[in-house]
Amino acid sequence: MTLNDLGWNDRFEAEFAEYREKGWEPARLIRDNKISYGAVLDDGTEMEVALGGAVYHEAETDAELPAVGDWVALEMGAEGNEYEGLIRARLERQTCLSRKAPGKGTEEQVMAANVNVVFAVTDAGQDFNLRRMERYFTVMLRSGARSVVLLNKSDLYSDEINQMAKEALKALSPDVEVILTSAIESSGVDAIRSYLEPGVTIALIGSSGVGKSSLINQLIGQDWLWTGEVNGVTGKGTHTTTARELLPLKAGGMLIDNPGIREVQVWTDAKTLKESFRDFDEVATQCKYHDCKHRSDQGCAIQAAIEDGTLSRERFINYLKLDFELEKLSQRKKKRELTVSRRTRRELNSKGEKYSRKPPREGRR
Repeated sequence: MTLNDLGWNDRFEAEFAEYREKGWEPARLIRDNKISYGAVLDDGTEMEVALGGAVYHEAETDAELPAVGDWVALEMGAEGNEYEGLIRARLERQTCLSRKAPGKGTEEQVMAANVNVVFAVTDAGQDFNLRRMERYFTVMLRSGARSVVLLNKSDLYSDEINQMAKEALKALSPDVEVILTSAIESSGVDAIRSYLEPGVTIALIGSSGVGKSSLINQLIGQDWLWTGEVNGVTGKGTHTTTARELLPLKAGGMLIDNPGIREVQVWTDAKTLKESFRDFDEVATQCKYHDCKHRSDQGCAIQAAIEDGTLSRERFINYLKLDFELEKLSQRKKKRELTVSRRTRRELNSKGEKYSRKPPREGRR
């Protein structure tokens, strides 16, 4: 195994030059163990490494900390370190698959770094939800990686139902490839393998119980991951993947598996959202007024297109929801930044007062 097999390229090499002069070694993170990381070196050696203090303290958010798929600079055998290596730096990411962390906070959660292709796994039955897929498309578009949808468990549904689901997905995002797969029958697996070659990293995302683990076992060629059952009443599956992990594949390439996603809260910007809903953005240019809110505004081209059936009302409502979420997220981020700024200013003022105090004069004898 070489660095290139792991996804190394000229840009990473150029950035790493200053670290190589310090005697540090490049490695790719394959596992996040919460208090440590699993890393793989250019010769295929795996080791447990720890996060250096400077990297931790210089990160302003959790998203800036190393994540699975990241390239890092390791100092080997650092004095006083119980692990085999110490992470001294994280290289800049070329792509980043992330979402807003679950909950009401304003943190970005990195799901996979330096990924070339993202596969969103769903099926044509219980898991099929166009509104959720719109969220997936927005998340995948922002990542910078290529987007593909896997309609899994195709053996459970008729050709007609599978085709209807495929056409509905293509209508949402014409540029996205949709592949019918069945882990049970091994169909469509070769189509996934066609994306794999040395140096290429793919990631799988989707709801729990949709069959990601079964597909991964097919790609690896062994029962690497335990596969869980889907609840017949709720249609929800058990989480068979509990942690993100990068798996090197014998046939070439690497795969990052993610735990099942229960909620897809987007972490993006207005530009990416518009690109995800290009059909609305194109129609909006025909509105009578440039500041049209697309509600009950006179001369609104979007409302007219919804009325004549050109655009989907449900899709438009989902667009408004996502736009509202982004606006609220932006407001919370600004509030958080203001709070941090005030706290930092108070701390600096406090330190300034401490060191500017004159020492008490000694009394006369």
